[in-house]
Amino acid sequence: MNQSGNADPSEVIAIARSWLGTPYHDQASLRGVGCDCLGLARGVWREVVGAEPFPIPSYSRDWGETGPREVLAEGARAMMIEVSAAVAPPGALILFRMMPRAIAKHVGILTGPCSFIHAYERLGVIEQPLTPAWRRRIAFAFLFPGNGLDHPTPE
Repeated sequence: MNQSGNADPSEVIAIARSWLGTPYHDQASLRGVGCDCLGLARGVWREVVGAEPFPIPSYSRDWGETGPREVLAEGARAMMIEVSAAVAPPGALILFRMMPRAIAKHVGILTGPCSFIHAYERLGVIEQPLTPAWRRRIAFAFLFPGNGLDHPTPE
């Protein structure tokens, strides 16, 4: 943990990289066996912060889903430290809005100013450039809290 109470970005990145090559598997979160993008974030959380604070309900794979609530962002906001997506540092969890007017449904972890790790269908967990096409889809960014902090429980 650093001075600001959030997790050490180099630890977050190293743990995320340890998931590289994990096959894609919808709603799973087991390094080397299978995960989706949220499963990757959940696995990194477990290693950086500790036990998951609440069970994750099942969710749809529809990246074009619309609605009045940003469910994924609300969940992250309750447990993590929100930062501006425009200046999110390496180690930040980033949430992508994959289609205009859709809710944010895809997550990744920044590994540098121009790269990120995510789980992508058919490719599994990969690290790739944060191209302008990916960058413009970023809707939210959050920092992992440091281990041992008192994390609020979402209502």
